Amino acid sequence: MNNFGGTKLPGFIGSLKQLRYLNLSGASFAGTIPPSLRNLSRLQYLDLSNCFAESSQNDLLWLPGLSSLRYLNLGAIDLSKAADHWLRAINLLPSLTQLHLPNCFLSKLPLSLPFINITLLEVLDLSNNNFNSTLPWWLFNLTRLIHLDLNSNSLRGELPDEFANLASLQNLDLSQNSDLEGGLPRSLGSLCDLSVLKLSVNRITGAITDFINGLARCNDSKLEYLDLVNNGLSGNLPDSLGNLKNLRYLQFLLNSFHGSIPRTIGNMSSLKEFSVANNRMSGIPESFGQLSTLVAVDLSENLWEGVVTERHLANLSSLTDLALNKLSPNISLAFNIAPGWIPPFKLRYLYIRSCQLGPQFPTWLRNQNDLKTVVLRNARISGTIPNWFLQLNLQLDELDVAYNQLTGKPPTSLTFIDDQSNVDLSSNSYEGPLPMWSSNVTTLYLRSNRFSGPIPGNIGELMPYLTDLDISWNSLNGTIPLSIGNMANLTTLVISNNYLSGEIPWFWSNLSLLYILDMSNNSLSGPIPREVGFLSSLRLFILSNNNLSGKLPSSLRNCSSLHSLDLGENNFSGNIPAWIAESIPSLLILRLRSNSFTGEIPPEICHLSNLHIVDLSHNSLSGPIPPCIGNLTGLKVELTDADTVIYQGQLTVVAKGQFLQYGQSNLYLVNSLDLSDNRLSGEIPEAMTSLLRLWTLNLSMNHLTGRLPMDIGNLEWLETLDLSSNNLSGLLPSSMTALTKLNHLNLSYNDLSGKIPTTNQFLTLNDPSIYEGNVGLCGIPLPMSCPGDEKQPQSPDDGGRNSKSEDGGDDLEHIWLFLSIGLGFCVGFWGVCGTLIVKKSWREAYFGYVDRMKNKLIALIAGQTG
Repeated sequence: MNNFGGTKLPGFIGSLKQLRYLNLSGASFAGTIPPSLRNLSRLQYLDLSNCFAESSQNDLLWLPGLSSLRYLNLGAIDLSKAADHWLRAINLLPSLTQLHLPNCFLSKLPLSLPFINITLLEVLDLSNNNFNSTLPWWLFNLTRLIHLDLNSNSLRGELPDEFANLASLQNLDLSQNSDLEGGLPRSLGSLCDLSVLKLSVNRITGAITDFINGLARCNDSKLEYLDLVNNGLSGNLPDSLGNLKNLRYLQFLLNSFHGSIPRTIGNMSSLKEFSVANNRMSGIPESFGQLSTLVAVDLSENLWEGVVTERHLANLSSLTDLALNKLSPNISLAFNIAPGWIPPFKLRYLYIRSCQLGPQFPTWLRNQNDLKTVVLRNARISGTIPNWFLQLNLQLDELDVAYNQLTGKPPTSLTFIDDQSNVDLSSNSYEGPLPMWSSNVTTLYLRSNRFSGPIPGNIGELMPYLTDLDISWNSLNGTIPLSIGNMANLTTLVISNNYLSGEIPWFWSNLSLLYILDMSNNSLSGPIPREVGFLSSLRLFILSNNNLSGKLPSSLRNCSSLHSLDLGENNFSGNIPAWIAESIPSLLILRLRSNSFTGEIPPEICHLSNLHIVDLSHNSLSGPIPPCIGNLTGLKVELTDADTVIYQGQLTVVAKGQFLQYGQSNLYLVNSLDLSDNRLSGEIPEAMTSLLRLWTLNLSMNHLTGRLPMDIGNLEWLETLDLSSNNLSGLLPSSMTALTKLNHLNLSYNDLSGKIPTTNQFLTLNDPSIYEGNVGLCGIPLPMSCPGDEKQPQSPDDGGRNSKSEDGGDDLEHIWLFLSIGLGFCVGFWGVCGTLIVKKSWREAYFGYVDRMKNKLIALIAGQTG
């Protein structure tokens, strides 16, 4: 390959009329393709791919003159000037057998041609262009096609059945078009000569059974490479998959397949790589262990259940890479391998997460002395890492045994050879002094153990190339070593939740790459060093719950990329500086609670349009709430899962009357404004009701006056509202009944009046204490009735059933009383008198009895009077 250093492609080449072969690929010319090339009518092979050092727009008006051309490669040449005529020009080359136009800035793919003149074409590569259409019909008339590559365009529509016309096709690549959809056509399964099929990163859906069954019916299917990654395919993997005995690479990553891997997989005697990661698969058959040619397997992120035994691994003699990673901590798959079993393979890459390997450290690793990557994370392993593992003389690039119950001495004797090695022992039960490793370890995670004592003073000399250091949640004490300032590559420093003391050192000028700095929950004192202004890359700055004091240094304004500033629970004083808003426009979280800040809330804070968590509570701030508070558009919009990438670490937010911890997975969902326990005065700004996505609003323990905003019901996402201990007055706005998500309310100790609403969410807010201290409030659940109410129901917990008028209730009781009396009278009267009327014998007996009793009574009275 030559390098002509940007000189123009010479036009005299067009005078070489006997030329049959011309290859100028990668020659670094300048300018454009000279039109004189049209004179090379005998040229059969032309390769100009990547021949220009700089991109210039070209046309193809010179191309029809090359009537003898069989091979054409113009890869990476800008043909945007030929967008309207490129196919017509190509169609005038009847001898053409190979056409390569990848990455040529073509945007139009004509769907039809008046005639097809390139029927000899065997290789067609139009990849990495800007086509935005369906597959053209003329394509399926190129019946000699062997290689068709249309990857990385924007093709759309369904795959047509006309692929059956391309019976000679061996290589088909339609990957990364994103909008190809529908099912896999059965016609693809009839292409028995197909050896490579790439359909990844599209929207193809449905089952693959018909397609695989079709290939399996071929007398000798030649398929070697099948890539269906990142589509919407579903259903079971068919048993006929086992008939594809030439298949070497099988990629099903990122789909929705379910059920078990078919038992017939053991018949795939050529399979080298198998990935079914990120599906919904649940069963691994023992026949999987018969894949003697398998080199790499990725079974990560599925729903595997059951037990893996040595039979599942019995004949995997070629295996070097095994991945069984599951982000969810729930364990549903267990390894139960006999202690004395010796594997037939030699692994280099072992990544097992959230599968049970314990309780003992897996003894089947005893002969695995080729390991480079060892991840046994959340595997329920307890006890110590055995000496035999430490004596394997491994040359590692990663050791991750986090989230187990390991004890004993940390494995510091292991050797790491990669320049970017990772050690993660987080969330175990290791004790003793903080362990150190070799200098080429770049990420070290030791959080949530029981390490104690000081951080080694020479940590910066022992591990100078660290990029990530997390030693939080231990029992470390002493001061922060000055040698940390030598770690010029450091991007993450998390030393929170220890017993560190002393002042924050002045060593930050050398740490310009630092992205996350978390020193919270220690006993650090003194001011924030002015040197933090050198941390121009800082995104998360967390110093909460220490004994820090003084004013915020103005140099902090140089940290203009901050997303989260958490200085809560300290003794900082002075005014909240206006430059926070002016110099840190990307701020998402501002947490200054429980300090000694004074003065007014600077109105400049309203310019922080991305701010969605604001906590200025428990200070001595005064003055009004800025009327511009409604400009905080971060409290008006809903963030999505994609926004989680900018959140790391954890944050404590006061909501629903309690301290709640939020992490990376859900912090983006929190929209909170907490100004409680200050000396704020004036009215609640009406503009606050425009913060439509506000989730928590706490203005309690201030000196606010006036009425509640009439449109407070606009805050329909509000779950927590605390306005207690102010001087608010007036009626409760009727719009408050629109707060249907409200589950924590406190309006106590104000001067509010009128009737408490009894509809919607207020039916559940029936604790009298949340309304107490408001002399003018009445109605359920308070004991004081409102004017016009005759009687207050006895129980405030009747769910609102007594919200009907009591007169109406009494009327209903009277009606039932009268009905009961009437019914009783009818039953008694007709039960006695009706029987006497109907039965003559009963009537005679009854009246005879009455006459006899009458006569006896008369005789008795006469005897007494005589």
